[in-house]
Amino acid sequence: MKVVEPIKRPRIVVMGGGTGLSVMLRGLKEKPLDITAIVTVADDGGSSGILRSELQMPPPGDIRNVLTALADVEPLLSEMLSYRFSSGSGLAGHSLGNLILAGMTDITGDFVTAVRELSKVLAVRGQVLPAAGVAVTLHAEMEDGSIVIGESKIPEAGKRIKRVFLDPANVEPLPEAVEAITQADAILIGPGSLYTSILPNLLVPKLAEAVCASKAIKIFVCNVMTQPGETDNYTVSDHLKAIYDHIGTQLFDYVIVNNGDIPTQVQDRYAEKGAKPVQVDWDEVTGHGYKVIADTLVLFRTYLRHDADKLSQHIYQLVQNWILRER
Repeated sequence: MKVVEPIKRPRIVVMGGGTGLSVMLRGLKEKPLDITAIVTVADDGGSSGILRSELQMPPPGDIRNVLTALADVEPLLSEMLSYRFSSGSGLAGHSLGNLILAGMTDITGDFVTAVRELSKVLAVRGQVLPAAGVAVTLHAEMEDGSIVIGESKIPEAGKRIKRVFLDPANVEPLPEAVEAITQADAILIGPGSLYTSILPNLLVPKLAEAVCASKAIKIFVCNVMTQPGETDNYTVSDHLKAIYDHIGTQLFDYVIVNNGDIPTQVQDRYAEKGAKPVQVDWDEVTGHGYKVIADTLVLFRTYLRHDADKLSQHIYQLVQNWILRER
């Protein structure tokens, strides 16, 4: 009698930070996938920046968002973790989830252990890892040659970015993060702020090397809107070129883009803040060998967000097809 081996869940590594990553993960966690999220530790603004500075710990905000997105808990608990105090001396501006991570770091002795233990408490579907065990400082060299220091300061500079780099430049990634990339069937990068959420992960030398060496399918999820002070007037190919210029190689097999219409009144609201839809320059993207998956991938409630269900279905189908082909 032939023994049939159980089908293993595809192993997917998701890299990034910010709200876009969390939205996408809410969809992906409903798929039969083994997820590892590798999250940037360059944030220095708001509650995260204060805790980073005062407690000498990595910034917890992006990690907290990802933990909440992947948590298998009641909606009220997720809401509680995201709750931000509006008053109170020393409390105003802090989110409860950030404070819990700070407390867990103090209890367990280090941030990585704190994230691991809180993941157990929240029944997180997958593994959440900071890109490094220590905070890093993001620098940007602008087109005019000036240097802006600090992730939160870069979009405020009002100048075109030439490149970003980390201090320390040779920061060591977590061994578990490198291992997850090495074992991955798929590597997914984006959506999120190009220079301040996505590239900081890829600037960790050994992480970038592991991604480049991987035989996994590599997918880039492009932002729906440009980001003022960061990707003004960027097309899809501009996003890809920025990553290529920093890493020195073409990483991606597939690019997922939104080609659905965004209502004029929504565009007008975003235009007031200097943001507009990212244009898909098809010839430029496909001319460089990228395969494009385009669909109506936006939802609008208070803000424009990716449609997590549709996006995760496209990703899951790509990964399944890739695995079958590789076999």
